[in-house]
Amino acid sequence: MAQATPDRPTACLALADGTLFFGRGFGAVGETTAELCFNTSMTGYQEIMTDPSYAGQVVTFTFPHIGNVGVNPEDDETADPVAEGMVVKWDPTTPSNWRATETLAEWLAKRGRIAIGGVDTRRLTRAIRQQGAPHVALAHDPEGNFDANALVAKARGFAGLEGADLARRVTCAQSYRWDEMRWAWPEGYTRQTNARHKVVAIDYGAKRNILRCLASAGCEVTVLPATATAQDVLAHEPDGVFLSNGPGDPAATGEYAVPMIKGVLEKGLPIFGICLGHQMLALALGARTIKMNHGHHGANHPVKDMETGKVEITSMNHGFAVDSQTLPDGVKETHVSLFDGSNCGLRMTDRPVFSVQHHPEASPGPQDSFYLFERFAASMAG
Repeated sequence: MAQATPDRPTACLALADGTLFFGRGFGAVGETTAELCFNTSMTGYQEIMTDPSYAGQVVTFTFPHIGNVGVNPEDDETADPVAEGMVVKWDPTTPSNWRATETLAEWLAKRGRIAIGGVDTRRLTRAIRQQGAPHVALAHDPEGNFDANALVAKARGFAGLEGADLARRVTCAQSYRWDEMRWAWPEGYTRQTNARHKVVAIDYGAKRNILRCLASAGCEVTVLPATATAQDVLAHEPDGVFLSNGPGDPAATGEYAVPMIKGVLEKGLPIFGICLGHQMLALALGARTIKMNHGHHGANHPVKDMETGKVEITSMNHGFAVDSQTLPDGVKETHVSLFDGSNCGLRMTDRPVFSVQHHPEASPGPQDSFYLFERFAASMAG
């Protein structure tokens, strides 16, 4: 076969409606199918690619400078990238950062993730906003040979995320202890040696920095798989239970998560949930969840605290949302997105049980919502 010329595309992104985007491939060679979303964060592409909440998705980065600080082991949110692939405007440049240990392209190639550069990401983002998150096929072939019709057919054949229980795919295989705290200059990551509260964290796709925030708030953390039962949780005699972020359709994961949460609620323990954990708690309390048009993905999302009137800039990553109209009596809506009015938080009015849709650990993103971890710790102390 003829080698690709500099002007010949080496990657193709095919949408289920037949739209094709050609560009330059980097990372792994091959094909993948997924749902396509866009992320507006200006930093943190490594944390985004390793966020388990992106399982089953290809991420379009609206910020053009992707790859310019390379990658390093400290910034991984889980062992390997979970997002299926990435789409960027400009090809990654040579890293310029003292923490970099390898290039983004090398890192992706070693971990089997496909990327495409040279794409009009503004046009692509507009398409996602107008049509909803499309199903896509992404292919990288260094020789530039693509069967466009076959790629479109594969995109159309993607099953989608509705009804998909992806938490079971990304959760830990067995329980483990976590004591590493948040990164701080100049020590880096340190260990929690004076924990005041015993917490069981349910791993629906937990990010490492969320667990670090719990440890930094004085928690001794035991992580259990997503399929843990109430009996499994209560056997650890925790002071509180944390419900983590994660991917997929909350209704599907709720088939086994909701009974566990209801069992914990009966014991009156403090509960704190974020992202998928927020949706799981809402389902356990009797509310419903809905699929969003294109979701919230970025580190610049304004959220209003309805109880204080304060506006926080938050990090978001979700394609489903809690339907606030279905919240039962005794459950109060605490946070609302100022972008579209969707629900971003709730709490029970008679016990220390609360959750938020955004990612308060802010990896990447602003640190406005760190106080939620302290609130959780205070609820266990009280």
